[in-house]
Amino acid sequence: MRKERWIVPVVVVLALAWAVAQYLASLLFERELERALADLEARGDLRISRDDVEQGWLRSSGVLHVAPLIGHAWHLAIPYEARHGVLDTSVFGRLDVHVGDADRRLFGDAMPASPPRWEAHYRTLGGTLQGELRLAPFLISESPSGEAPRSLQFSGGRIAFDGVYGDWRTQVLLEAIELRDGDAVLEIGPLHHESRYAYTPGALHFTQQDKLTLDAVSLRHPQVNLDGTELVLEARTLLDDSELRLQSTLTIGEVRSGDDMLVDGEVSLELSRINAEALRSVVALARHKTALGTVSLEDAEAYSAMDRALAQLLKDSPRLDLKDVDLDSPMLGLSLKGEGVLVLDPRELASLSLLSLDRPEMRERFRQRLDGDFEWREPPAVVALWLGLPLDTSMLGIDVVKGRLRVNGRPVPPLLGG
Repeated sequence: MRKERWIVPVVVVLALAWAVAQYLASLLFERELERALADLEARGDLRISRDDVEQGWLRSSGVLHVAPLIGHAWHLAIPYEARHGVLDTSVFGRLDVHVGDADRRLFGDAMPASPPRWEAHYRTLGGTLQGELRLAPFLISESPSGEAPRSLQFSGGRIAFDGVYGDWRTQVLLEAIELRDGDAVLEIGPLHHESRYAYTPGALHFTQQDKLTLDAVSLRHPQVNLDGTELVLEARTLLDDSELRLQSTLTIGEVRSGDDMLVDGEVSLELSRINAEALRSVVALARHKTALGTVSLEDAEAYSAMDRALAQLLKDSPRLDLKDVDLDSPMLGLSLKGEGVLVLDPRELASLSLLSLDRPEMRERFRQRLDGDFEWREPPAVVALWLGLPLDTSMLGIDVVKGRLRVNGRPVPPLLGG
């Protein structure tokens, strides 16, 4: 009899514990989602919002909106539904891609394909999220009157993502893509992209590493045939207290034209000393102007404020390091091996305007601020001949002084067409 007395209290306690755990799981999922979205937006290049949010003990739903901070080139609408469990939350949704000022749907309007669907699982205890999105194959073809037929064929792909708050990874695999335009055929892929993004709260500091690998690319044309393999682009972006640095390396396995090697090799460079405080100010100003509806910069005040903020990015004398260049073209009989550095003089920044670089006089002002030096080892004889140097010249010393070039002490035409 005593045991029977405990049955109801135990059941009640278990039910309350389950209800509390379920409620906490819902709250934790919502909190982590808000934190992740806020920090992603804090990077400064995106606008992120949510609407139609409904939060419940067993289910939550809403629509995420992601768009570039400036302009209307694209917009992602991501409806989702979350089903909460005590230890695991399953999230399902689709990806609606809109393009252009008209906000036209990419899947459904521009292409005869259904929007891709995705699913993910959030582990309550570890705070980890893991998910996948699959892209269905499609074929688009058209035959304009009086013109050669055109087609775009995509063989499908997948995007996998996982991580915890402050450390996210994505892996993208796109199968072969074929573009036909009459007798010309361009084939790309498979293509792989791996990315890792690690950051501190508010994205005040972050590191992003990317690796893009193109297994093969080929161009078939009545006048030329090209085949490339193992094209790899690696990039690393770092933001700390003082500066933004961007490092990248391009590796070309080989590009051939028939049996002849057109080019292979590697190029590595780094852009540094972009002032971090000024970058955060630019982001803050852009967000403020976006909220006011003046981010288009057509307004004179918005244009002037943004121009002044952008100029401050240069106050630490930005530096471009050509770490290593090692390119060979047996087909053309050329090679390029060397390294160098180029810096910008940051004095009197008020006279510079990044938003006016389309004007020749502004480009001339920037050109006159450039100084640097480069080394070109083992230059081809034809280059030495063109520069009027001995054919057996083993190295070219390229000096940049206020935008003017000198090669082995001899002046050459002004840099950047000045």
